[in-house]
Amino acid sequence: MTSGRHARGRIQPVSSPSYDIDEVFPPEAAHDPQSTQPMPTYAPAAGTVRETAEAPGFHKADEKGKAGGELGGIVQGADLGTEITASLVVFLVALPLCIGVAVASGTPAELGIITGVVGGLVVGMTRGSTLQVSGPAAGLTALVAETVEAHGIAMLGVIVLMSGLLQIGLGMIRLGRMFQAISIAVVQGMLAGIGLPLMFSQSYPLADATAPGTAIENILGFPAHVLATFASGQTAIAALLGIATVVLSFVWKKVPGPVSRIPAALVAVAIGIVVAALPGVEVKTLQVGDLLSAVQVPGPEQFAGLADPAVLTAVLTFTVIASAESLFTAAAVDRMHDGPRTRYNTELIAQGAGNTVCGILGALPMTAVVARSSANVQAGARTRLSRTLHGLWLLAFALLLPSVLALIPISVLAGVLVHSGWKLLAPEQFPKMWRQDRGEFVVMAITTGTIVATALLEGVLVGLAAGIVLAALRMSRTSVEHRTEGDTAKLVMTGNATFLRLPKVIDALEAVGSAGTPRIRLDLMGVTHLDHACRSQIEEFAAQKRASGAVRVELLLPDLPGPGRKSGPAPSPVSPSWPPPQPHERSSSGALYDAFYGPSQPGPSAEWYYLDTRPFEGLQDSEDARWRDHHG
Repeated sequence: MTSGRHARGRIQPVSSPSYDIDEVFPPEAAHDPQSTQPMPTYAPAAGTVRETAEAPGFHKADEKGKAGGELGGIVQGADLGTEITASLVVFLVALPLCIGVAVASGTPAELGIITGVVGGLVVGMTRGSTLQVSGPAAGLTALVAETVEAHGIAMLGVIVLMSGLLQIGLGMIRLGRMFQAISIAVVQGMLAGIGLPLMFSQSYPLADATAPGTAIENILGFPAHVLATFASGQTAIAALLGIATVVLSFVWKKVPGPVSRIPAALVAVAIGIVVAALPGVEVKTLQVGDLLSAVQVPGPEQFAGLADPAVLTAVLTFTVIASAESLFTAAAVDRMHDGPRTRYNTELIAQGAGNTVCGILGALPMTAVVARSSANVQAGARTRLSRTLHGLWLLAFALLLPSVLALIPISVLAGVLVHSGWKLLAPEQFPKMWRQDRGEFVVMAITTGTIVATALLEGVLVGLAAGIVLAALRMSRTSVEHRTEGDTAKLVMTGNATFLRLPKVIDALEAVGSAGTPRIRLDLMGVTHLDHACRSQIEEFAAQKRASGAVRVELLLPDLPGPGRKSGPAPSPVSPSWPPPQPHERSSSGALYDAFYGPSQPGPSAEWYYLDTRPFEGLQDSEDARWRDHHG
């Protein structure tokens, strides 16, 4: 045992390397559910993978000549009939959502279809995720509408293009998993903050009316809007169609038999088309133009707009929100199936590639979408083929049957989005969060309220700040106990002592300092973290009391990592009143020497005991006697 170290049998942890999952299991080594090869073993710690003997040779060929994984293709190991059926299901879900999101964003319906096609044909063919489906998302509706209103639809392409390039850059420097390090309360608050304004904004086109403007204006104007809706026969019919769509979306899954497999949105659209065609019914229907003529490639004038700070802010906002929503969706979709897991960095690059293409075409931004992804999983898809084909069906429908789109009532599409907004809001999550963790509930409510009152980016940033404050407060749980025992005033501190608990620490120090005892003992051996602010306060208190000469201060500190801690000899806290023994004279009592005079050569695992041994009046003789007893 090294002199000066007070050993307590501590075992130093052996740090193991942390790998990104893409590094240990590259894309070509993805596990095929039909393969007999073993699945990789994941370590309990998030973001790390345990090294196994099978890992280097994980990508092996089986007896049929197939490699474990998807073999670099889309269709290997897939049931072609199931994949085609699943792609048709996803297409039927995606079609009304693509159109509805575009209309709600204040853009032509064709742009939503273009984004859906790119999500299928570009992102769908990449290896980032197997079953996740991408396209225009309801979560970006308000953001796109604000951007188009502020900068014009021509600038939307440049903003989406730059956001896509930024996503690719983030994925290439392997920051995809960074988006997982966000409190679930912030995520749920963000989704609720998107869903609530979406519901109120779509309640106006649901009755063939125009929304007033901001989320607050839409909410405040809702009562008057309801009264005006039923004052006219035609608006009442449109509203009833929209309300029927919302109700159908909620109850359709409860319909018995195979009929329930038909997407509720498609059924609502079909009913809406029939009702709109009835004599005497005059509701607003979709205005659809040529798909190719809707393409608007950004020009030099649009790129020059990047010098505007507001445009750059929009680029950053789209990047953060689209990336976060896509990767949050990836985590949710991974829990729906037992196939290959999402490679977050690769998926972020894929989303960036899709948004880059959308930006070049002047279309809407894209993210991964839960509704389409869950429909893909539930339809039995196992490979990327289904999501790729759904983009092909969207393209064929828009090119060959554009006249059918013009028959769809706008109120039906608004009803589809009101249902999507309700699912994003998920009101049942608020009481659930309240019961589970009231602190996280506060973070969730702050995030939702700020988004509704301001904007999406501001709300997310405020929510993240609230989450960090909550985490800091919880990490600073400190127990401080002070009492007087005989001639000693004792202070015992445990937990994490940070600057957030500094007032509590100061009060306790003042209490033991005013006890009037000749001895003060500060026991911090139970402290697991001691930041610079608390440590400085404690050491200054000890120094001041020692300087008075009338009080003996014993300070016990564990060896805690942190700024300012250095290995090497540590000076004694005070100079003793008699010469200390030489090292060769204390071989049999080194521990006692270290206890009284401080460790001479502390190491990385040493525990520091600072004891002030300066005698105060009346105890000099007892200290001399103790010295003679132990050193002969």
